[in-house]
Amino acid sequence: MPLVSALLTLFNTVISLVTTLVIVSAILSWLVAFDVINLRNPTAYRIVRGLDALVEPLLRPIRRIMPNLGGIDLSPIILLLLLQFTQHVVDGFVVQIFYGNSGMGF
Repeated sequence: MPLVSALLTLFNTVISLVTTLVIVSAILSWLVAFDVINLRNPTAYRIVRGLDALVEPLLRPIRRIMPNLGGIDLSPIILLLLLQFTQHVVDGFVVQIFYGNSGMGF
């Protein structure tokens, strides 16, 4: 069971990391849009574009499906909900399969 626990911890850590990247990317996009962060600064440009390169492949499929809401991008929120749902489902299945109904409250 230690391997299962380690893999589940790794999975949850990756989900948390992706969640953090999506939130930071969304906040930075707002700061750029309101001209709080100037992309003419090379460091700011590299940070924003680097985060975009990491997050955009996850958001692109959601944006293709969603209708145009007139400049409001809800794809980060939908991605965060999907990540949380996936984490909850995987955690529940792993606990159910490997640990039974004991102790975890699922």
